[in-house]
Amino acid sequence: MNELKQKREWSAYLKEIDGKSRIVIEFLENSNNLERIRKIRGIIRDNRDGNWHIPDLPENRVTFGIRDEQKNTSKKSTGIALKLFSDWLKSRRYSESSINTYVDSMRVFLGFHGSKNVNEITQEDVVDFNVSYILKKGLSASYQNQVINAIKLFYVVVENRKLNIQELHRPKREKKLPNVLSKEEIRDILNALPNLKHRSMLSLIYSCGLRRGELLKLKPSDIDSKRNIIIVRQAKGRKDRMLPLSPKVLILLREYYKFYKPQHWLFEGQKPGTPYDERSLSYILKKAVRKSGIKKPVSLHWLRHSYATHLLESGTDLRYIQTLLGHKSSTTTEIYAHVSTRSILSIKSPFDDLDN
Repeated sequence: MNELKQKREWSAYLKEIDGKSRIVIEFLENSNNLERIRKIRGIIRDNRDGNWHIPDLPENRVTFGIRDEQKNTSKKSTGIALKLFSDWLKSRRYSESSINTYVDSMRVFLGFHGSKNVNEITQEDVVDFNVSYILKKGLSASYQNQVINAIKLFYVVVENRKLNIQELHRPKREKKLPNVLSKEEIRDILNALPNLKHRSMLSLIYSCGLRRGELLKLKPSDIDSKRNIIIVRQAKGRKDRMLPLSPKVLILLREYYKFYKPQHWLFEGQKPGTPYDERSLSYILKKAVRKSGIKKPVSLHWLRHSYATHLLESGTDLRYIQTLLGHKSSTTTEIYAHVSTRSILSIKSPFDDLDN
């Protein structure tokens, strides 16, 4: 394996995984070294982030340029800095998912720069990461924006006079329209679910425009059947909000509750008292989409987009939709005006006026 050379096609760093020191390798899918790396004895791929890691052995350290002093200085200071960063985010009451996102982003960024100490990072290093890692790997602008946000927050905690965070600019946002299903397609997907729990979960996501995490954090007490509302507690931005509950969905939920008798969470996993698994929920949707014959790459968030668009098409004011979705800015909600067919279909094409 000595013929492996790092030409910005991969980066390697030490990380403790399941109580053992491992060498994590991040590389481009089109890297010329991909097949060679896969042949290393003891290599494992982490399904959580897609990276490969190998045993922390002397010969592997030599191959991937991991030096003993790197472990004692650079990686030690990196680990300490990431711990300080995580604690700082916790003290400001960032959500657990946000903390994981920011810390993981910084771990990738600092790992890319190998033996460089955290306070040695410069503006040029950020540009190099964007070009040689994000763009070369074909990652999205939203991921790039996420990393820039993480870097800016990180260097609020870790002083670095070589890096001016005010000069770090976010990439231009991609202006993509939200993916929307028709009401008929929504009906076909829900009808393809024979399981009562599965049908209840997806029906609730669509009927209330819930995010996946919001659904899985619901408790039975959050359903107010007398007032026909759902209370979503401490959602994105740590805000509570109330949502109208469809009478038809309420009937479905009552049937579900009698059969499953959830203890703590409204939708629990196989073990009572534990929340339902996010990945299982996504799999259920994909299976229902395939069964219904729909060829689109539908995700759970499509149901939320469809809810907002269908409300707009039925005449609901955008300001109310913004409140229902829990959007901080009206600009975020206005995107649905671009996919609503209510106004578009009322426009007559000049083609219809042509004489045949």
